[in-house]
Order: sequence, then structure tokens, then C-alpha cells
Amino acid sequence: MSEFDEKAAEWDTPERLERAHLLADSIREHVPLTPELRAIDIGAGTGLLGLDLLHDIGSVVLTDPSEGMIEVARTKIEAEGIVDATAIVFDFPADEPPEGAPFDLAVSLLVLHHVEDTEATLRSIYAMLTPGGHIGLIDLDEEDGSFHDPDAEGIHHNGFDRESLVKMATAAGFVDAEAFIIHELDHEGHQYPLFLLTGKKTTD
Repeated sequence: MSEFDEKAAEWDTPERLERAHLLADSIREHVPLTPELRAIDIGAGTGLLGLDLLHDIGSVVLTDPSEGMIEVARTKIEAEGIVDATAIVFDFPADEPPEGAPFDLAVSLLVLHHVEDTEATLRSIYAMLTPGGHIGLIDLDEEDGSFHDPDAEGIHHNGFDRESLVKMATAAGFVDAEAFIIHELDHEGHQYPLFLLTGKKTTD
């Protein structure tokens, strides 16, 4: 059982719920959303970000490699009678797009620093989007490694240099890629900036 499987049942704290709502608002502000959009939440955990965005889009597929997290997400979907959301176990990068592809929008919250191959992940995301589809990926600005405990599982990056990440997104095929600070996360008395990476798949 992974660390995230173990934490799944207690994941939805008031702090995480509030944070997800605030960050969903940042996506609403910077990414064009319409009621017809089909979205995917990458590394969705229990679905806090993707389910919040359902107020503004048509449907969302929640994906996560953790069976425990997805089980909690499915329980919430069923308990709340949500008809426009599904949850599946899936990990990035991947050779084939997940169930439900292609999507008009891909979002994520604090996921990229858990993925070893950032470039391959961005290429995977690009491949599963419709022409003209958008990304709204939220993650840690470059930090000194103090955000996570030394024994934390699956930490491959201490945040990101935003300029380098934009270049990776552009190399993956996204146009108009930008990464900018949207929030200061207070964690154990320290402030850690979070950025939003946006971009668009070409329509050609």
C-alpha cells in the first residue's frame, strides 16, 4: 500500500478543501471554461480540484495512480449523485491516453513534482487533448526541498523553475505557454509560491 493509499480516507481536510476552491478560482480566471468542456484532472487524489470545476464545465474524469484515493473519489461521486464525473486509476506519463480521451482541458494540483519525467508527462497530456484544448497545471515554484519531509514518497522535483517548465511545455507542442504565481501556500510557518502553467494545443 502506498503512502497516498494510507492517507486517502483522511485527505479531505478543511484546509485542502479551501485551497482547492481558491486554486480552482485561479483556473477559472486564466483558462477559458465553458459548460461543454470535457476535462481530466491528473493526479486528482480525491478529486478536490476537478469536482470544484464542475460548476463551470461539462464533465470531468478524475485520474490517480492511488487506488485508495480513487476509491474515496468514487464514494464522493456516488454519495453526492454527481452524474458528470468518473474516477479511474491511471498514471502519467503513458503510451496511450486514458479512458474518456480526448479532453478539452487538463488540470492538475501539486502533481508534476511527483512525476520523474516531466517532459514525457507534458507530451502525454498534449496527446490526449482535442485541438485547441487547454492546460491549467498548478505546482510548486522552485524551493529548497523543505516543503516535503525527507522520507516523503515519490518526490522527484523540489518545485520548478518556471521559465524552464514553459520551455518544456512549448517543446511538447503547447502554444502561448505561461507560468505565473497565483498563490502563497503556508506550510509549517513557511510560504511556498504556487504557479499556474497554462497553454493551448494547436488546432492544426
